[in-house]
Amino acid sequence: MMPREKIGGFSLYQQEEINTMNKSEKEQIVAEIQEMVSKAQGMFFTDFAGINVEEITKLRSEFRKSGIEYRVVKNTFAKKALQNVTGYDKVYDKLVGPTGIAFAYSDAAAPAKIIQKFKEKHEKFAVKICVVEKQVYDGSKLKELAALPSRPEIIAGILGSLNSPITGVVGVLNAVVRDVVGVLDAIEKKKAA
Repeated sequence: MMPREKIGGFSLYQQEEINTMNKSEKEQIVAEIQEMVSKAQGMFFTDFAGINVEEITKLRSEFRKSGIEYRVVKNTFAKKALQNVTGYDKVYDKLVGPTGIAFAYSDAAAPAKIIQKFKEKHEKFAVKICVVEKQVYDGSKLKELAALPSRPEIIAGILGSLNSPITGVVGVLNAVVRDVVGVLDAIEKKKAA
């Protein structure tokens, strides 16, 4: 077998190495990708042509900080994995050239923010297509997806909204109690005088 250059968890297989893989090895890779696709809330298919290993490693580091997996995959393996999971027909045509996939398991739009920031420094890096909550978007929608609030931001907003009325009720109740105590205090002072 030829030596492999590793980016992500998968290796960049030389064509000769792929040809010498037996069917069960290929099926195992497809099953691994299929499992990641099934668990992912968001997937961003990228073209990393013109980006060196050092830059991709920095990008992967940023992804890891947010709990996102980035895998370089062979297009035929990705296509077979996607065919085993329904709803991804629009992705097949975009699987050309070098492909890396960012898999987001908890915050579907989180990779968009990281990729957008990375693209500002590396213009050659391109997004082929995005899948957020099983909705397929063209890669040109990256800016709009990056502008979406993250899951923690949405939760904080909801909790803040829920907390606001409760805080208001507590404030009103405290004011009523304070007023009642004030009135009782005034009555007591009047009786004492």
